[in-house]
Amino acid sequence: MEWIQQLVNGISLGSIYALIALGYTMVYGIIKLINFAHGDVFMLGAFIGFYAIARWDIGFFPALIISMVLCAIIGVIIERVAYKRLRNATRIAALITAIGVSLLIEYTVIFFRGASPEAYPEVLPKTYIDIFGVSISSISILILAVTVVLMILLQFIVHKTKIGKAMRAVSLDPDAARLMGINVDNTISATFAIGSALAGAAGVIFGVYYTRIEPLMGVLPGLKAFIAAVFGGIGSIPGAMVGGLSLGVVETVVSALGFSLWRDAAAFVILILILILKPSGIFGKNTREKV
Repeated sequence: MEWIQQLVNGISLGSIYALIALGYTMVYGIIKLINFAHGDVFMLGAFIGFYAIARWDIGFFPALIISMVLCAIIGVIIERVAYKRLRNATRIAALITAIGVSLLIEYTVIFFRGASPEAYPEVLPKTYIDIFGVSISSISILILAVTVVLMILLQFIVHKTKIGKAMRAVSLDPDAARLMGINVDNTISATFAIGSALAGAAGVIFGVYYTRIEPLMGVLPGLKAFIAAVFGGIGSIPGAMVGGLSLGVVETVVSALGFSLWRDAAAFVILILILILKPSGIFGKNTREKV
């Protein structure tokens, strides 16, 4: 029954990747921008949750909500300050700006608090539940439950609300959406807010699950979440979910087989294979683009 334990661990890790990947894929779907600062919003979410729990002595769910709200605001500020004026610029200019914003966030945090890691407080009780004879941590189950709820909420927003319909319209054709009376600027800001809120939630979940956070923690998970988004089909919300969960399970299986040193490399092997075999990803569609 060891495989059940590994599967649960992989799904817990994959849930974190999926929440981050959703931000990548939503922003790309709207304005065709790879927001490499997104991993650092995830890091900010982890620290906001940490200080909310450690300094204000509040519980997991209030800290989660505070982190999501503040990260949503940070995401809108990043979009308005760094990306808005580059809407009509070249792709490479926007990409370089995204990398610059990422470095600015990382080293601003290091400047104010240093580079030393922090140990996340034990905000959730560590209990174990027997499932098919295997002891599974209640924290793993809670993480999965929170992730599923957030993903269902996102699907509801995208498909059943006015802002979700506006997001889908802007994704298809921004100019036509503007002619139909949709405020494209506000829709793009809302997309950044929602994606950043999910990254903030992922940061708190990561801190609770792995108990160690530091200012550069967003680099590798951010890259892996980007790989998950590409694997699922960047621009596809279901693809980001499936890609993140699949990547988490693959990493856990690689470690369980005794190749823990290859755990991080497995993600990049998947990226190379998907770009060779199916560049559009699992749920992506092949589209022609004028250059």
